[in-house]
Amino acid sequence: MRMRELEEKTGVDREVIRILLRKGLLPEPNRLARNQAEYDESHVRAITVVRELQKGSRLTLDQIKELLDGRSVDGGAGAVTYQHLEELLAIRFGLDGTRLVPLSAISQRNSMAPRDAAAFNRMGMVDLVDGEDEPRLSLTDARLVEIWAQIRELGFVEEAGFPPENIAFYLQAAEEVAAREAEVFLKGSAGRINEENAATMLQGALPLMLDFFGLLRLKAFMRNIHEAVDGSDQA
Repeated sequence: MRMRELEEKTGVDREVIRILLRKGLLPEPNRLARNQAEYDESHVRAITVVRELQKGSRLTLDQIKELLDGRSVDGGAGAVTYQHLEELLAIRFGLDGTRLVPLSAISQRNSMAPRDAAAFNRMGMVDLVDGEDEPRLSLTDARLVEIWAQIRELGFVEEAGFPPENIAFYLQAAEEVAAREAEVFLKGSAGRINEENAATMLQGALPLMLDFFGLLRLKAFMRNIHEAVDGSDQA
C-alpha cells in the first residue's frame, strides 16, 4: 500500500508517520524510488501499537524509543506496556523474538541486578542470555528485575529473610492462572468472535484483568495475615 492508504487505515497523518519512521519506531518500507515507498500490514500494526503506548501508557515517542533501545526501564510502566513494546520490537525488526537489554544498563541503577537476574534465571522466571560482551535480558525480564529492586528498597532484603528465591512459587502460580485464562477465553470466543475483534478485546481487557486479579490477591493476603495474627494472639 502507498502512504495515502496507510493514512486512511491508521487515521494518522503522513507527517506523523514520517516522524515515527525517522525515530525508528516503524519498519523501513520497501523503497520503490527516491520519493516512492510501499507499506504493508506490519506498518499498520506498528502504528497502532505506538498509539496504544502513547494513549494507554502515556509515553512520549522519545520515551518509547529509549525503552526499545534498552536505555531505560520505566518504573511506572505496567505489564501490558512491556507486552506492547515487545510486540513493536518484533514488528520493527521482523523478528519472532525481542531485542535484549544489556545487564549493565540495569546495573547502573541497581547494583544487585546481576545477582537477582541470575537467581530469577535459575528459577526459570527470566531468560538470562549470554551475549558477545555481557549477559542480556528482554525488556519484560529487565522490568521484572527492576521491580524486585523496588521491593528490596521497601525493606524486603536478604538480611531480613527475603531473598529472591522466596517468590519461586510465583512462576507456577502465574503459569496456572495464565493457562486457565487462555482456556476460558478460547472456549468462550470460539466461533463467536473473529481474530481481529478478539485481539482488540484482549488489549483492552488485559490491564483490567491484572488489576482485578491483583485486588483479589490483596484481599486474600490480608485475610491470611489477619487469621495468622488472630491465631497467635489466641495461643
